[in-house]
Amino acid sequence: MEIPAYGATAAKAPLEPLKIERRKPGPHDVEIEILYCGICHSDVHKVNDDWGGTHFPVVPGHEIVGRVASRGTRATRFRDGELVGVGCLVDSCRVCPECRAGHEMFCEKGVTFTFDSFDQNTKTWTYGGYSADIVVDERYVLRVPEVLDPAKAAPLMCAGITTYSPLRQFGCKPGDQVAVVGLGGLGHMAVKLAASMGADVTVLSTSRDKEKDASRLGAKHFVATKEPGALEVVQGRFSLIMDTVSAPHDLNTRLTLLRNFGTMVLV
Repeated sequence: MEIPAYGATAAKAPLEPLKIERRKPGPHDVEIEILYCGICHSDVHKVNDDWGGTHFPVVPGHEIVGRVASRGTRATRFRDGELVGVGCLVDSCRVCPECRAGHEMFCEKGVTFTFDSFDQNTKTWTYGGYSADIVVDERYVLRVPEVLDPAKAAPLMCAGITTYSPLRQFGCKPGDQVAVVGLGGLGHMAVKLAASMGADVTVLSTSRDKEKDASRLGAKHFVATKEPGALEVVQGRFSLIMDTVSAPHDLNTRLTLLRNFGTMVLV
């Protein structure tokens, strides 16, 4: 199937309209009409070939929300027209120990990512959500509640799960002292999610510019880390620190804020 998309034909080239080929739905596939796709900074890295190895043309996008347009003969998990989402991966072997444990991203036979990834089944490179349509095995599709605004739900497919997963993995629960370092795209998600889990959330930021935003999102405390003595007040306080800052910064000063047996996650 020929589908309109936006992609880059060379490193650092601007995105431009392209035509791409999508496979026809197989037995377990769902075809999704894409309504919204978020922009992740990893999309930019891939387009710029910052990590090397980008296969051009590349069609980015892995924060996808849309509606089921058609289904394969054995695809029964979703109904036509249902609101669904797709994240960063679209296939794995499903039989190795990692896949069986629910850790498909560590598939021993190699995971297939949503874009710029070699698909072992079709022997083609995957194209992402900057397109009108995508075909995905139903086992890698998520149900999106109709009560959610699909435009706002799209970033949950990456920024949302990236922060939700460690909160679940490390047992965030009511009353836990949780620190979130940074209040950007990932940080604000971490604050909202941790607060919804009942945690006592503290935001650490270099200045007080985002203090009101942090409070509005659910944080109970705010630490401006460049203020003299600010970190001394919270030494040994936190059972979990979610560090969402990508810029270079001193991790050792953050480690001292953990209580015994606490955990710091670099998101």
